[in-house]
Amino acid sequence: MTLKRPLVISIEGGEGSGKSTVIEKIAEYLELQKRDFIITREPGGVRISEEIRKIALDKKYAEMDARTEALLFTAARRQHLIEKVLPALAQGKIVIFDRFVDSSLVYQGYVRGIGIDEVFLMNQFAIEGFLPDLTLYLDVDPKIGLERIALNPGREINKLDLEGLQFHEKVRNGYLYLLANYPERIVKIDANLDLENVLSSVIKEIELRS
Repeated sequence: MTLKRPLVISIEGGEGSGKSTVIEKIAEYLELQKRDFIITREPGGVRISEEIRKIALDKKYAEMDARTEALLFTAARRQHLIEKVLPALAQGKIVIFDRFVDSSLVYQGYVRGIGIDEVFLMNQFAIEGFLPDLTLYLDVDPKIGLERIALNPGREINKLDLEGLQFHEKVRNGYLYLLANYPERIVKIDANLDLENVLSSVIKEIELRS
C-alpha cells in the first residue's frame, strides 16, 4: 500500500494580510499536536533561493522586467523544492509554505500582465506538477493591509510594499480569480476579522485535511 504524503499547506495573501502571524500560530498548534513539520518561505527557504530573493525584491532594482522577475522567482522555487521541501516530505514532515506558486500566478501573471497561463507553464518546468494540498488565502481589504504595514516598522519592506493602492487592489483581484478557478484547493479566510476568528477558521480547515 502506498502511504499518503504528509500534508502540504501554503499561506497566501496580499501585503499586510497577516501571513506571518497566522503561520506562527499554525506552528504553535502543530507543536501542541506533536506533529513533525517545517515552515519555509518563498522566495527563499534555502541559501541559493535567499540570494535570488535579495535581487528579485530589492527596491534598487525597480527597473526589473516582469519576465525577469518571474524567472527569478521560478528559479528560486525550483532550488527550494529540491533542496528543502521534498526531503522534508520524504522524512514524513508536514510542510507549511509562506507563499508558493500562486504568488507568482498573481503578482507576475495577473498583476504584471504576463498572463496566468504563461506563468503557470513556466513554473510547471520547475515544480513538475507539485502543488499544495491546501492553500489558505488570507483575504484583506488592501487599504487595511497597507495600514497594517505602516503600523509595523520592524517589518521587512520590499519593492512590492512601495506600490500604490491600485496595485494591491489588483493583487486581491488576482487571488479572487484563482479562488474561483481552484476551489478544491484554495480556501478564502476573511483576514479583515480579528486574529482569534482568523485563526479559528485556519485551524478548522487544517483539521479537515489532517
